[in-house]
Amino acid sequence: MAEGEIAPSFGTVLKDGFKPANVYVANNIAFFDDVQAFYRERSAAEKRYSAELSAIAKKYYDKKAKKSTSLSVGDTPTMTPGSLESASMTTWSTILTKLELVASEHDRLANEFVTKIAEPIKEVAIKLDAQRKRQVEYAEKLEKEKEAQYAALQKVKTKYDSVCQDVESKRKKSESAFDKAKAQSSFQHQLQEMNNMKNTYLIAINVTNKQKEKHYHEFLPEVMDNLQDLAEFRTMKLNGFWSEATQLEFSMLQNCSGEVDHMAKEIVRNEPQLDSMMYMQHNTGAFQEPPDKVFEPSPVWHDDDSMVTDEPAKIYLRNVLNKSKGQLGELRREVDKKRREVEATKRAKQRVLEGTEQTQDEFLVLTQLFLQQEDLHQVDRKRLTAEVETSTITSAVGDVTLGAKSHNFKSQTFKIPTNCDLCGERIWGLSAKGFDCRDCGYTCHSKCEMKVPAECPGELNKEERKKYKQERQELANTLLKPSTSSSHVNEMPDLTRSNTVSSVRSGYAASAQRSISGPISPDDDAPPDVPNTRPPAASPTPSSAPRKNRILAPPPPAFMSEVPGSASNGGGHQEQKAKMLYTFEAGGEGELSVPEGRELVVLEPDTGSGWTRVRAGYKEGNVPTSYVEILPPTTPTALVPQHTGQSGRPPSTYSNSGSSIAASTKKKGPAVAPRRGAKKLQYVEALYDYQAGSDTEHSMTVGERFVLIKEDQGDGWAEVEKGGVTKSVPANYVQTV
Repeated sequence: MAEGEIAPSFGTVLKDGFKPANVYVANNIAFFDDVQAFYRERSAAEKRYSAELSAIAKKYYDKKAKKSTSLSVGDTPTMTPGSLESASMTTWSTILTKLELVASEHDRLANEFVTKIAEPIKEVAIKLDAQRKRQVEYAEKLEKEKEAQYAALQKVKTKYDSVCQDVESKRKKSESAFDKAKAQSSFQHQLQEMNNMKNTYLIAINVTNKQKEKHYHEFLPEVMDNLQDLAEFRTMKLNGFWSEATQLEFSMLQNCSGEVDHMAKEIVRNEPQLDSMMYMQHNTGAFQEPPDKVFEPSPVWHDDDSMVTDEPAKIYLRNVLNKSKGQLGELRREVDKKRREVEATKRAKQRVLEGTEQTQDEFLVLTQLFLQQEDLHQVDRKRLTAEVETSTITSAVGDVTLGAKSHNFKSQTFKIPTNCDLCGERIWGLSAKGFDCRDCGYTCHSKCEMKVPAECPGELNKEERKKYKQERQELANTLLKPSTSSSHVNEMPDLTRSNTVSSVRSGYAASAQRSISGPISPDDDAPPDVPNTRPPAASPTPSSAPRKNRILAPPPPAFMSEVPGSASNGGGHQEQKAKMLYTFEAGGEGELSVPEGRELVVLEPDTGSGWTRVRAGYKEGNVPTSYVEILPPTTPTALVPQHTGQSGRPPSTYSNSGSSIAASTKKKGPAVAPRRGAKKLQYVEALYDYQAGSDTEHSMTVGERFVLIKEDQGDGWAEVEKGGVTKSVPANYVQTV
């Protein structure tokens, strides 16, 4: 090869031909076994002189003939070599030819062949094969990383399609849903999620394409070059062993000096690059690089490949860009440092190949180079990802991190109920993972972290944090309200619980309460607000709705008949009074028949069986607890509410069950009264007055009791039963008793 000419390498010429190149190198390393076997057998044969040596020479001629093509150009060459052999095979043929002339050998020469040639060859072959296997493992790892990158991209694509499907589903639901506000709000949230997912998909495409480019133009060629280095180290070591064997023959076989000198000249001509060049010439084929990945629209949400740049999307992109930019500088410095280390080791490897470096072990150099390349590969992948993310976002929306004040988030596990300051939902339970800002106390779900605007006010004291928290929660609650317009959905009318259902609040409970406990100011013991949409119901807090010991209000007018003019029985013992809401006919032993409106004395309260023991006149017995209304205790100065001359509920907006009947119609109790001995029931008691907003909810007055059917499942509502009818009530308006 001409001096100064740059020798081609496996990585630049063969591209992705790692597998056949690996077979080629493995065959050449395995060829060491033939060489050492040759010298071992020759050692034995030397004792039998020329006849034995001639038989061995013929044997290895045959073996070489079978392996010549494989060892010269590989198992599957793209161009057949004809009668040509590689430089190593040609040298090997010369050695076998000269062996036929060496008919006599000494025992000393035989022993030297074993100790100085065969054993070192075996050790070198083991080391070379170990290095080759490491390169194979690394190549497999690169291939898995490439496939994993493609799989990750496909997973993002699948998730994007799923989010698009969800958007379309929620759009359709918003057109026909009963609760339009909730459906519209859900659609808007899902639309924002789809936009974020689309941006993530576009970023993932660019990252995958760059990683693919790195794989085929840097990572894989490096491994191919390492294989070439192994092959050339093999040739270099093989030449060394052959040279040493030749020197032994020079010293021991003076009568064959001419033949041995010819062998030495042939070995010198066998340059390490020659075998590699022949293999490359006969294995060079057309290489087609896989095309770049492109954006594929969802089949249910047809869209283009442009980045979404509305304000919610910019918030998400700003957070992604801030993270990527924060990592990019350190990653670049680390990549530069590791690349300099790799280049220094490569120069040392070249000196070893050229024979100018005698102090370093070639296998240690190869091992060090491999480890450094692996470390560089890992860091460079991260750097490339950060660079692509940064360039993709800045090309679409510019450097949106300028002037932004990002929150100083830290990961947090919330052990007490905490609301997310972005979406307003709770951050607790089995998956109470989230973040809070070290400076201002901003809290959010893990899923909401990238959606939080970079508007940190800086470090705040306790009072400022509390005020700031309240403002954020009020802002988060506004997210539940639907927007007036949408780019993907036709404008829809404002439809909430408050403006679709006539909410008539009974004034009796308040007036009765005032008659018992005196005037009540409007702000005294105010109940918590109930949101227009079902999830979540507002939780009463100590500052807004403190729980107090309240005097139970009389039942709603809808459940009252004529109230007797008499008060309590008087006396030293204060008895618990009750009143029958419905007529009950005894159906078993120990039960008591009582007409509707009859005043009772409670003897034994319900212990969870669903029955209460009462006295009506002189008779005692059990009645269903759901048929009984507990009356508030009376005092000598208390005023008993009088009949107002009205009966029945105020007219309801909804009447789909025939419940709106004349006031004189006899009310019916639960269809099936609970049986004694049945499963223990759990009761809840109303803490505040509440007027139902639809026919799926129960109205409540303070102190009213219900049978608990289903506890709060996280949406802020509980299912309770009253009068045989199961409906919903705000979970924070009741307590278990």
